Amino acid sequence: MPAQLTLAQSALKELTAIYDGKANGLYGLTLVNQRAHAVQSGYHARVQGLGASLVVAALLHDIGHMVHDLGEHPAANGIDDRHENTGSDWLQRLFGPAVTEPIRLHVAAKRYLCAVEADYFGKLSNDSIESLNLQGGRMSAEEVADFQQEPYWREAVALRRIDELAKDPKGPMPEFTEFSTEILQAAIA
Repeated sequence: MPAQLTLAQSALKELTAIYDGKANGLYGLTLVNQRAHAVQSGYHARVQGLGASLVVAALLHDIGHMVHDLGEHPAANGIDDRHENTGSDWLQRLFGPAVTEPIRLHVAAKRYLCAVEADYFGKLSNDSIESLNLQGGRMSAEEVADFQQEPYWREAVALRRIDELAKDPKGPMPEFTEFSTEILQAAIA
């Protein structure tokens, strides 16, 4: 057990360093930076009463933007950075699938919601609309059926809904370290 706790504490330290050092640039076309988007996402997951793993998934869902080497705004150059896969893959050494799978699926969840809810597209922020085309647009009926076979698809949909809430420059701005308990719980699990 002490080795796991050490791994969890190491994960917390590494994640805090990333969000303190690399999350200061604006988040897409919004008026918040990556850190604000992350902590607002974690905040909304917590307020909704979601478990520690989904709070951490919400907090870290865009870490792929900060651990790749494609530059600060690849979408502006027509490049899909596939941050959902990069982030999920990067986090697998620290967390299990209850954290990494909703992250891996959160872009697919946006495509899914655009396909199954007539009004969802109208709720997207400008940056989400811009990236949607790079990410494949609305899902086809076959893609919807395949997505619903993923074990964590419902969690990914919940995460996606939180993602759109977390772009408010006047929204809640807790410190990243306020999520230490959930990070430590999810890393140990």
